Amino acid sequence: MIPLTLAEVAEAVGGRLVAADPAALVTGPVEFDSRKAGAGALFVAFPGEKVDGHDYAAAAVAGGAVAVLGTREVPGVPMVLVGDALDAMGRLARAVVDRLPALTVIGLTGSSGKTTTKDLIAQLTVRLGPTVAPPGSFNNELGHPWTALQADQDTRFLVLEKGARGVGHVRYLCEVVPPRISVVLNVGVAHLGEFGSVENIALAKGELVESLPADGLAVLNADDPLVDVMAARTAARVVRYGEAAHADVRAVDVTLDGRGRAAYTLVTPEGSAAVRLGLTGRHQVSNSLAAAAVARELGMPLAELAAALGELGLVSTRRMDVFERHDGVTVIDDSYNANPASTAVALRALAGMRGAGRAVAVLGYMAELGEYERQGHLEVGRLAAELGVDRLLVVGEPAAPIHEGATAVEDWGGESVLLTDQAAAVEVLRSELRPGDVVLVKGSRYRTWEVADALRVEATGGGAAA
Repeated sequence: MIPLTLAEVAEAVGGRLVAADPAALVTGPVEFDSRKAGAGALFVAFPGEKVDGHDYAAAAVAGGAVAVLGTREVPGVPMVLVGDALDAMGRLARAVVDRLPALTVIGLTGSSGKTTTKDLIAQLTVRLGPTVAPPGSFNNELGHPWTALQADQDTRFLVLEKGARGVGHVRYLCEVVPPRISVVLNVGVAHLGEFGSVENIALAKGELVESLPADGLAVLNADDPLVDVMAARTAARVVRYGEAAHADVRAVDVTLDGRGRAAYTLVTPEGSAAVRLGLTGRHQVSNSLAAAAVARELGMPLAELAAALGELGLVSTRRMDVFERHDGVTVIDDSYNANPASTAVALRALAGMRGAGRAVAVLGYMAELGEYERQGHLEVGRLAAELGVDRLLVVGEPAAPIHEGATAVEDWGGESVLLTDQAAAVEVLRSELRPGDVVLVKGSRYRTWEVADALRVEATGGGAAA
């Protein structure tokens, strides 16, 4: 963070100093974990039912923190008192980015692919200048300002993923940190239970381009009709990416190798260049095009851009992470989260990677689908069968419609089984897997990753084959 006196911090957040020196300088990070609040830091104390940050305020100051941003006084501790610590953290983030005129803020949103694309964009922008981006999918009202507060005078690019649970959430995040470049990836049914309709999801995602200034840039997915029309919702300049003929940054002649890695010709107004990705999955074409569109607008030459796209790698965990086990089994760990669209993408990648062995899918429950829940699970099961998945392990009763959907496909030559839990899935895999098999593990955050972790043991030589 840029250095600020406590007086400046208090003014920015509308707070009141208690037992604090107004001239004391905050030079370190802004942290809500007292263990990380070292010398020069500002510790943010959030009240909670189980854990109250104010109980750790004295320890944070003893560890070097200059003061504590909190909602109640702690005896003997220099405080910046506010009514709402989370709101104050957002206000402080806005004050910091407003003091950084050389900073370009890049915001992105979408129903799926946000975290991966955020990581890809950051890997490109860091070639152009110092870049700050959040770890994983830290994209909410807390993660957003926490990430922004890491920017300082040297930072040139701030890449922020914007999540939402309803209409108005993206707009709020844009008020905290106004974007200069906005990227909208797609509109799907993820979190449909919270939004109520696909139309509301599109409305919420479009808040990102509505928040742009007239001299900003909207980067839109030309292949998604609900995103493409968002051009009418912004005063900013629009650049489209995708495989559609009207895209400004386009991929043509897409091919996949045996590991599901794409190669394509990148077509831009400046010319074309060959790209060969090191990332698994046909969907990475779209993700990489979004990143390419941003980097191109920031001045990266075409030849350098094409080469850089080929060097992109995975940053955040459990997102199409492919690894080989010592017994010849290939595993696709995509277990971080799931919705029907992202699961369809992963299943297609699985089908494309199948060689002489079998395609095995371990699928768990997909959360937050609302009224679409049963239908979404049925569709995923049908797709698995239609793609020719050989063995489908459906984990948990809530995911049972996946099993129903697959077994309803009459000409499917594979087999589906409904299992009680992750341990049961691991046992089946332990007894059935053989060299050449490719296994996909995917589900919402219901411990599906335990299956992937069990499979990873052999890949790292950490124990007996799973």
